Amino acid sequence: MHFELNQDQKLLWKMIREFAEEEVAPGAEHRDKHRLFPKEIFDKLAKLGLLGLPFPEEYGGGGADTISFCIVVEELSRACGSTGITYSAHVSLGGAPIHLFGTKEQKEKYLTPLCTGEYLGAFGLTEPNAGSDAGGTRTTARKDGGEWVINGNKCYITNASYAKNLALTAVTGEKDGKKEITAFIVPTDAPGFSVIDNYEKMGLHASNTTELVLEDVRVPEENILGKRGEGFKQFLITLDGGRIGIGAMAVGIAQAAYEKALKYAKERVQFGQAISKFQAIQHKLADMAMNIELARLMVYKAAWLKDQGRKFTKEASMAKLFASEMCMQVCNQAVQIHGGNGYMRDYHVERYFRDAKLLEIGEGTSEIQRNIIAREIGC
Repeated sequence: MHFELNQDQKLLWKMIREFAEEEVAPGAEHRDKHRLFPKEIFDKLAKLGLLGLPFPEEYGGGGADTISFCIVVEELSRACGSTGITYSAHVSLGGAPIHLFGTKEQKEKYLTPLCTGEYLGAFGLTEPNAGSDAGGTRTTARKDGGEWVINGNKCYITNASYAKNLALTAVTGEKDGKKEITAFIVPTDAPGFSVIDNYEKMGLHASNTTELVLEDVRVPEENILGKRGEGFKQFLITLDGGRIGIGAMAVGIAQAAYEKALKYAKERVQFGQAISKFQAIQHKLADMAMNIELARLMVYKAAWLKDQGRKFTKEASMAKLFASEMCMQVCNQAVQIHGGNGYMRDYHVERYFRDAKLLEIGEGTSEIQRNIIAREIGC
């Protein structure tokens, strides 16, 4: 197994690097400061055919592999973390569950518009009382004739303001003393469905993070995604793939922070020489470069295993855990290398630092990743 990119991947990397530098990076600071969602960027990504990149061509997708998806997430995140997380969530949380568990009819109806960029994808799992303990879901769905009536709340949901429907979990009964959790595809404009966008966040200000409130929302039986009672299992499988996206995002943000720090170290003169000449700074930069490279290879390995149809739960958790913690460390050191300037908005590294923190929390905290890895190695 080796990770030299193939010709298609190299071409994609060149194209998305140019796009990110020309279209995404220039407005990143302004969007973050004013909390402006990058809608026009996603319209352009749709025209480039990238919103359905890893999904089958028959549904308007690009038929590409997971490594290609990682390349796009990394490059978008290197330019703007908010754009990176929006793209990653659209594909790995919005589109993936429908691709993995949907019927042919559901894919035609719901996956195709996601691939063509008619709207963005979102995914409703987290609740006020069900974060790391996703099995603690309290949202309920009860059968009423040929329909299901859904009541409950979801929180910290990415992209929901720009989605026309999303997959979410609800308790549909009890089986063997345990909650029976089922996934449903729910239109966001259904009566009783509210999407509330009023969170004030530490970082990723230009991404859309919402609360969902469902009050007697009715959906037909055909809107069950996959099989009744398998919603929790389906969403865990979805999260395995999503963690690869978070890993790629961490690599991108870390790469941006490292590049800024390296450039600054070469230009900043103290005690009569560039600070890059001081061994203390050199060691910081060497560690950054090494850890970014390690994280990238871990992300690519998890993606490669996924593409081979092999088990990748452990590798996805390892990649997500290592890359997110590495990213936080790299951004911290990038601020340190910049000194007082690093604390100021004009130098960008404080934004990378704020954006990086979520990666140790979202799609399973670092603590949960260690639990998963421990389970996978047989503890």
